[in-house]
Amino acid sequence: MRVMKALLLSEYGRLDTVDVPMPRPGPDDVLVRVEACGICGSDVHGYDGSSGRRIPPLIMGHEAAGTIAAVGTNVSRFKQGEPVTFDSTVYCGRCEYCRKGEVNLCENRQVLGVSIPDYRREGAFAEYVVVPERIVYRLPETVPFREAAMVEPLAVAVHAVDISNLPEQATALVVGAGMIGLLVLQALRAAGCARVIVTDIDETRLQLAKELGAAEVINGKTADTVAEVKKLTAGEGVDVALEAVGSTPTVKVAIESVRKGGTVTLIGNVVPTVEIPLQVVVSRQIRLQGSAASAGEYPRCIDMLARGAVNLKPLISVVAPLEEGAQWFERLHERQPKLMKVILSPTEGK
Repeated sequence: MRVMKALLLSEYGRLDTVDVPMPRPGPDDVLVRVEACGICGSDVHGYDGSSGRRIPPLIMGHEAAGTIAAVGTNVSRFKQGEPVTFDSTVYCGRCEYCRKGEVNLCENRQVLGVSIPDYRREGAFAEYVVVPERIVYRLPETVPFREAAMVEPLAVAVHAVDISNLPEQATALVVGAGMIGLLVLQALRAAGCARVIVTDIDETRLQLAKELGAAEVINGKTADTVAEVKKLTAGEGVDVALEAVGSTPTVKVAIESVRKGGTVTLIGNVVPTVEIPLQVVVSRQIRLQGSAASAGEYPRCIDMLARGAVNLKPLISVVAPLEEGAQWFERLHERQPKLMKVILSPTEGK
């Protein structure tokens, strides 16, 4: 039996590099040799057990790219040796939502590297991973694997912007300058948004937001964000607010910062419930909507990378060997400063 190295969540708060059986592709699957896999914030919340969506033992990881190592008997679009990335959502392709193109809402949806009572799907913090052909996308040779591994979070950001119905010459507020927030900022700029304001409580992240195209930044720790937004928009508020944190205070800021009839798109998803200022939503006829994963934006995101329409380099803090995964997870869990995206690579240093 062939084995491979994998980073296993053995129990909450403990990651071990172990040998596990090499996965074998089914007729409709491809086997990918993983070159890069990003640590998502949801993985960190899975690591400590707070999300409830990473029940150990489990190989986590869903932001990945690599090379086709083998293909199933029914696979026709890919061949061995091709560089690829893949969706984190494993959709069925048959249900009503899939037939409408809303694959993120698939009735039988699974997510790579996630384990809940309903299913368990091993992820890409390993030398190899098996994924269905239907969720795989070919990469141009010009896109490095470390950046290709970030197509998944970029697609999340682009999807959120797509469904926010930006008016012409829109003004937008991004709440939270973490990885998704900074990608939303760039997706808004690429979509033609005239002015993007970003708020966070981390000055380093706000400086990065300025470098990536934010018109103004607001430090929510030292200023009243809602008051500052109103001041910057002649008292009206922004057309659209995209919330990329997922807590009661930040959702409240997003809602209170939009104009009458404006839109709030909720992306952050770290806690199961938040409170909302209901009377503000109702009396100002504010549209509240959630944004779930992505739904077909991968080809566009790959093209954006190939054209240089987004800049991912400043967001990648480190590329480390898979064997160092446990220590980097702990650093992220401790919220060490100036750490944004950590990429783990089974081939780094080899």
